[in-house]
Amino acid sequence: MKTVFVTGATGLLGNNLVRLLVDRGYHVRALVRDTEKALAQFSGLPSDRLQIVTGNIKNSEIFQEELEGTDILFHTAALSGDSYKGGKHWKELYETNVLGTERLMATSYKAGIRNMVHISSVAVLGENPNGLVTEEHLQKNPGRVDEYYRSKIETEASVYQFLKSHHDMKITLVLPGWIHGPGDRGLTTAGQFVLDYMNNKLPGVPDAALSFVDARDVAQVALAAAERGKSGQRYLAAPHPIKMRDLFQAMERVSGKKAPVRTLPSWLLLGIAGVQEVYSRITGKPVLLSLAAVRVMRSDYGRQFSSEKVRREFDLTFRSVEETLADELGWFRENGYLA
Repeated sequence: MKTVFVTGATGLLGNNLVRLLVDRGYHVRALVRDTEKALAQFSGLPSDRLQIVTGNIKNSEIFQEELEGTDILFHTAALSGDSYKGGKHWKELYETNVLGTERLMATSYKAGIRNMVHISSVAVLGENPNGLVTEEHLQKNPGRVDEYYRSKIETEASVYQFLKSHHDMKITLVLPGWIHGPGDRGLTTAGQFVLDYMNNKLPGVPDAALSFVDARDVAQVALAAAERGKSGQRYLAAPHPIKMRDLFQAMERVSGKKAPVRTLPSWLLLGIAGVQEVYSRITGKPVLLSLAAVRVMRSDYGRQFSSEKVRREFDLTFRSVEETLADELGWFRENGYLA
């Protein structure tokens, strides 16, 4: 039985990956920050297949012993959600996403690991004026993107720098879009969107677009990358480019709750977000819409990503948007997030 190590194990992607790996017969060492919550979250999994490791990727030296004897490292942990709650978060993003990953790579290499899957993001990709964006169309102006996107770009640069000096290390990179799905205990921006929709907190439809993917499908891509991927290669998992208008209509079909009709143009969204951020600084309350979130939606408008490489090399398919939303809603209801 192979042993694998998963960072960010209680996150939306991480916990779906843990479940997939256990189901496929792997012994999983799951890095978490809160042991009690993790034990409750994974209570249904066989204890002989799962080992909880408490720690933080910013201090990976502390759990080097648990990294030893591991065949594959799946690095899903990253700071993201806080960067969309308003304000500036670069220091935290840099220390966690960039420096944390650099330390983790060094520590895991010392521990003998030679196979790592790094969860990157479509954030590292730019545009293709002639058609679909693939793994080769990199962002050429990282200084123009939001702080979270910038952290993912710099993290990926660190990964490739590490590979240059560690030729016996295999690192594959998975680039997901906006991840939805069941198991969103910590409430990602995706889960918050679904709950806000169901609780009538969305006054209109943003004139924006994003690329949608199911967490369970990203987990499948990550495992395939570990087993069959090539070192240094990127694998795009962003199969569903979708305008927010179409996403709202999909929510209406799945939930039975009427979608807002009014369109919110980007200039209005920027104004609302600016007011929200000022309000947040004064009151300390989180924003419903941040400037960073608006900039991301604007930057993704018109971009369509190709996941053909994943389909071709790994023979994988992706769930539909409506199937994912239905499962996501069902999970929220079953776990008390919705009445």
